[in-house]
Formats: sequence, structure tokens, C-alpha cells
Amino acid sequence: MPAELLLSNKLRKARWKVKIREKERLEPPHVSIINGTNTWRLCLRSGDFLDEEPDPDEIPEELLKYIKIERLNDEQTVWEWLCERWDEMYPSNKVASAD
Repeated sequence: MPAELLLSNKLRKARWKVKIREKERLEPPHVSIINGTNTWRLCLRSGDFLDEEPDPDEIPEELLKYIKIERLNDEQTVWEWLCERWDEMYPSNKVASAD
């Protein structure tokens, strides 16, 4: 079952989604940022985008800030939550593992 990050109403209404999809165990650990038919893959190891297209500049700064630096709660950042979800889904390809 995919893991999906809850987003603000503003971002959801603009059709943004942030997911860790199923069947990606052989790929580098990443989160998929989705808007309509466009998907950007953000590496959970480096914080860099895995693809040049579509252009990462199309992603709202507010959304990237939320993913990379905001806190989910007092104990955990959004980034940490995403890394934990990946590790739970793909224990043989954990975020902290070497490529």
C-alpha cells in the first residue's frame, strides 16, 4: 500500500500529491511529487531530483519547504517520516543503505 503525505487544502485543491509508491523497491529511495500527469522523483538519500523532466522549478516552493524542512509533529520532521515509510515498505533498500 502506498504512503501518502497529507497536504494543505490549498495544495490538494491544486491537485498536488506526495507519495511513496508501490513496486519501486529496486529504485533509489525517493518520494514522488505528483501534479496531474507530471511526476517528480525526489531522492530521500540526497534531497536531489532524480530526473530533469519535468522541470523541478514547477513545484511550488511552499510544497518543497514542507517536504524538506517542516515538522510533522514535535518529534519528527516530514522528511524523517517519509524516510521511515520508505524503510518500512522497502526494508532491503533502506534510505541509509549505500547505493
